[in-house]
Amino acid sequence: MESILVAGGAGYVGSHACKALSKAGYRPVTLDNLRTGHADAVKWGPLVQADIRDQAAVRAAVREHDISCVMHFAAASLVAESVVKPEIYYDNNVVATLAFLDALVAEKVKHIVFSSTAAVYGAIDVDLIKEDSPLVPTNPYGETKRVIEGALKWMGEAKGFTWCALRYFNAAGADADGEIGERHDPETHLIPNLVRSVLGSGPGLKLFGNDYPTPDGSVVRDYIHVSDLADAHVAALSYLKAGGAARPFNLGTGKGLSVLEIVAAAEAALDRPVAYEMAGRRAGDPPKLVADPSAAMTAFSWKPSRSDPKTLISSVAAFEATRTPAAG
Repeated sequence: MESILVAGGAGYVGSHACKALSKAGYRPVTLDNLRTGHADAVKWGPLVQADIRDQAAVRAAVREHDISCVMHFAAASLVAESVVKPEIYYDNNVVATLAFLDALVAEKVKHIVFSSTAAVYGAIDVDLIKEDSPLVPTNPYGETKRVIEGALKWMGEAKGFTWCALRYFNAAGADADGEIGERHDPETHLIPNLVRSVLGSGPGLKLFGNDYPTPDGSVVRDYIHVSDLADAHVAALSYLKAGGAARPFNLGTGKGLSVLEIVAAAEAALDRPVAYEMAGRRAGDPPKLVADPSAAMTAFSWKPSRSDPKTLISSVAAFEATRTPAAG
């Protein structure tokens, strides 16, 4: 059984990727400092508790588990926080990743699948964003991911590894088996906050901005189920192992939904009204981000299958119900 090192595998998307790797016949080895990740989300392979900038620990893990392929999810990822604390994002994302890459290169790792983001594009006024669209991030989080993509390109060429940067749009949803889900602290994502407010396990729902240049004034996003994302990461790994070219790929559905459309979908899926407070815009939020995912669909033979609003919202509600006092 081939072992894959998963940096940040105790986090939201990383833990779902570990489950997908296990289902595909791999042995995921999670490398995580547990600063924001959860040890109990590491269920399908061993946990190495270490920071990605700890080169000795990284190299030891690569040697011990005979690693030739890596998935890299470890990063700070709160857009609003990045605007007010950019130094943290450059340190946690860029500086730490450069140290991580140095260790991987020293151990002759061959393939790296990197968790990137649609935030690298910034506020781009097109219906569907393609991978060759301009990269003009509007916040430090997106800028740090753009910088890392550049490092992968140049280091890959110089040092002889191949890579994919998977630019995913709005990750949402929870594992269908209820084993893992979204547990950020603080939680900034719409769907878990919405569901928690309805279930009474979280604070009242606050929405940010109703004056954007969109049909209903709220931001439009491309929501993709986390398990669809996880499957795409496994497919990207197969693509690289088969000799696929190093490049970025968008991961999304190609369909945008506004925040208010998500609220309406939640009312239908949960059969309950959704109360909310409308607040001002959050700094760094573009009005619209919708993917053209056709390149990934073709290269990976992959297609999202769980990313309709009802499945997204219902999966989160099922996971959250297991965490409420009423559910025991």
